[in-house]
Amino acid sequence: MSRLPPAGNYAVWRLAAFAGPLLFAQAVHAQEYQLRGAVNEQEVSSSLLAGGTGGIPAPAYEPASQGAVTDEEMDTLFPSGEGVGTTISQEPFPPLNPSARPVSRPSARTNDAEDPSSSTAADANPPDAGIDDLSTGGTRPAGPVESKYLEEPRRLNQPVVPVEGQARDEPQDPYAPLGLRIGTFNVVPQLEQGLTWTSNANNSPDGGEAVLSQTTLRLRAVSDWSRHGATANAFGTYRKSISGEEVSELEGGADAALRLDFADDLTGNASLGYRAARESASSPVAIASVDRQPLRHTIDGTLGIEKSLGRLRLGLAGDVTRIQYGEAELSDGTRLSQDDRNSTLALMRLRAGYEISPSLAPFVEVEGGRRFYDEENDSAGYARSATRLGARAGLAVNVSEKLSGEISAGWISEDFEDSRLETISGLALAAAMEWSPVRETTVRLDGSTIIEGTTDAGQSGSMLYSGTLRASRNLRANLTGEAAFGAAYRDYVSGGHDLILSGEASLTWWLNRYAGLVGRARHERQTSSLPDRDYETTSVFMGVTLRR
Repeated sequence: MSRLPPAGNYAVWRLAAFAGPLLFAQAVHAQEYQLRGAVNEQEVSSSLLAGGTGGIPAPAYEPASQGAVTDEEMDTLFPSGEGVGTTISQEPFPPLNPSARPVSRPSARTNDAEDPSSSTAADANPPDAGIDDLSTGGTRPAGPVESKYLEEPRRLNQPVVPVEGQARDEPQDPYAPLGLRIGTFNVVPQLEQGLTWTSNANNSPDGGEAVLSQTTLRLRAVSDWSRHGATANAFGTYRKSISGEEVSELEGGADAALRLDFADDLTGNASLGYRAARESASSPVAIASVDRQPLRHTIDGTLGIEKSLGRLRLGLAGDVTRIQYGEAELSDGTRLSQDDRNSTLALMRLRAGYEISPSLAPFVEVEGGRRFYDEENDSAGYARSATRLGARAGLAVNVSEKLSGEISAGWISEDFEDSRLETISGLALAAAMEWSPVRETTVRLDGSTIIEGTTDAGQSGSMLYSGTLRASRNLRANLTGEAAFGAAYRDYVSGGHDLILSGEASLTWWLNRYAGLVGRARHERQTSSLPDRDYETTSVFMGVTLRR
């Protein structure tokens, strides 16, 4: 007859049989949630073996360091001992916030934990910690996987930008010139040849009509630099009579501009220009018995800097303008020198503006300089060198691509050395505005005020106010129309005035990128309060234009 174990020991055996697997599983989960910590082995044994002296003896727990275990303990029922006390006796469920518990990282091997200098040995575990240890047949505890070993899987089907959200390429103009690539410049040459009929060949009160052959060559170059910028323009026109009044004229000019972008919102500007043309018969300087007007040469240059200080805009510039005249041919075949009219104007301009918004910046500008004549006294004995002073206020506008430019008004004066000559002074108006009301349409307004000198005895000169309103539109892809209206008013210091009105319209029909047909019509009329200065001119041009 078998002997049954005591009732107390039987209860302990049943408790161990049912609790053993649960405790082992909880110990593993406790390591995954980083709930390891040192406990008292005696308290665990007494709680399990309470009420009897038998049971499974538990080995003494001797940790080498906090949270470390030996390889021999891996095969026991409770490898760390701490899982029993912590998981069963104290907290039956792991906390939702793992950071509320002390965190200790599992070590890889006992020999690493025995080295006091290896304080970071637990952080050096490779990502394969926790796999089966083939050498011992056991399984090492898996520590938390560091984020540096986690790689987010690469997405193969990357999102595609919708067609509606992509920037559309502007269609290229099939009739736009391609130009020639010369170094870092794009050069566009253009040649225009045609016939002109005019009712007044030389714009004089007694001028006659003529049919002229007119040839014009134009060049435009624009830099293609990542920083700074430069432009250059040149033109030359030759007109020769085919029938009617004898005319043979050659005029031309060139100009260039350079912009340098320095650091700290500092910009440098430089420009240089030259123009040569026969003086008009409507010039305020009357030459008696003249058969051919003198050739006038104009050279101008500008050098300046601009600085931005927050919203404040500062500018300093120097201008030099040189005017020189050739000899006039008289009706008797002789030549008359015009050297006493040669002069040089040197100016310094200082501007200060304030940007009240990104599109509006009012400014004030002052200027001072002197006009020097090559000859101290002219042919009549007057000393015409003068001191130049001026001031103006204006508004600079820059509204995206719709409206840009500036407009100003002020006062200028020139005071002559010779006290017998009256000071020239008056209102100074200037404008350079460009407006695009609708697509493919451009409207431009230009205005200026010029002090004109003279060598007439006892006369100081005049002030010329001129302005041009010009509109251009692409009527079709290969058809361009342009219309212009001009007005000029000349006010003589000694009394009297001239009023010049002009209108012009033109059409250009492009056959392709390189060739087109051109037609222009122009009318100009001058009325004066002085005798023998009225004239009227009508002209029509038809020709062909070639460009690259």
